[in-house]
Amino acid sequence: MRDDKWLFLKLDEVWDNYFPDVPQDNNVHIVWGRKARNRLGSIKHGDRLKDSQQDTIITINSLFKDRQIPEHVITGTIAHELVHYTHGFHSPLEKKYQTPHAGGVVTKELRNRGLEKVLKEQKKWLKDNWEAYLNEHLPRKKRLKRRVILRWI
Repeated sequence: MRDDKWLFLKLDEVWDNYFPDVPQDNNVHIVWGRKARNRLGSIKHGDRLKDSQQDTIITINSLFKDRQIPEHVITGTIAHELVHYTHGFHSPLEKKYQTPHAGGVVTKELRNRGLEKVLKEQKKWLKDNWEAYLNEHLPRKKRLKRRVILRWI
């Protein structure tokens, strides 16, 4: 299993290798979040600090702790969230776009930063394997069928 230290080192690796020009103007934390079928990661503000700056928290799907999930899937997810940080979403940096995914800016940014291969591998693995992985490790809850009994008075 991958732990908190591993995740922090992964963030450092991705930042150093693909985002060296992006200043870290606040505290950026990375944590494991809840297991989810549709959300691989997210970015948000943390608690307010005394100097009115806010921490940034990147949350990664806890299913990614499992070594069955290839590292390039996690690298791609962290890089995706760092693009949001770079574009000023949930970071002290200037906001560059009106919305976080405007016109495919995340994909364009990832390609410009040399992550095209990671992006392709991530997309292929998710398309080919994610549903089966979820069915085994996070099956959908069965809904109880309720019988409707009509009574005539």
